[in-house]
Amino acid sequence: MSSYEALAGAYDALTYDIPYEKMLAFWEEILCRAGVTPASVLDLACGTGSLTRLLCQKGMDVTAADLSQDMLTEAMDKLSDLDENRPQFICQSMQELTLPYGVDWVVSCLDSINYLTDPQDCRETFKRVYACLNHGGMFTFDVNSREKLSSLDGEVWLDETEDTYCVWRTEFEDNICYYGVDLFTREGDTWRRDWEEHEQYAYSQEQLTEFLTEAGFQNIRFYGDFTFDAPKKGTQRIFVSAIKE
Repeated sequence: MSSYEALAGAYDALTYDIPYEKMLAFWEEILCRAGVTPASVLDLACGTGSLTRLLCQKGMDVTAADLSQDMLTEAMDKLSDLDENRPQFICQSMQELTLPYGVDWVVSCLDSINYLTDPQDCRETFKRVYACLNHGGMFTFDVNSREKLSSLDGEVWLDETEDTYCVWRTEFEDNICYYGVDLFTREGDTWRRDWEEHEQYAYSQEQLTEFLTEAGFQNIRFYGDFTFDAPKKGTQRIFVSAIKE
């Protein structure tokens, strides 16, 4: 089963502790420091739309894109209660991204870029993002560091709610972290079992800089773990910003 097919319906319950508000506030500070005030934004790899909702509530013109139809369905259902300023949803892969209009900001959060396991797809994605941005616009995203992904080799961990039980098993080899996911979902008095495989590529700062520069971006900056300091040894999540001049 493909990534985020069975997991889509249980994703929000299993990831209730993700600090979307903190993440958005961090991105907003980066935008402010760069003097970028976006009126329009693309939430790239939007998942179930938790960040999308916050962006809509900021009053921006929001487009939300994701490859997974199941995740988009969850997002559309979840945001159907918005009375105004609803987002436009599109189903596209990152490396095939095309918009009929420009946006001032493209944001991709929660290590979505790591899911581009072919570096050529990452290179193409950055070119596509650049083409979608208005001049003076910003691209922000985060990735799991190589140190974090390599440390997961051989790990097993559990997530559970009253109606779901999820087992993750990981292996790391040749710059790719493989996640085997067993998902058990309660259906009345029985449980249904589904299985998915997720893969993430461990990008280096040098690779990301090369691909962003090739795409035309300038003012490329890296931040470590919700700080404005450069990533260092032990950094788990790397935040990146780049500007289309």
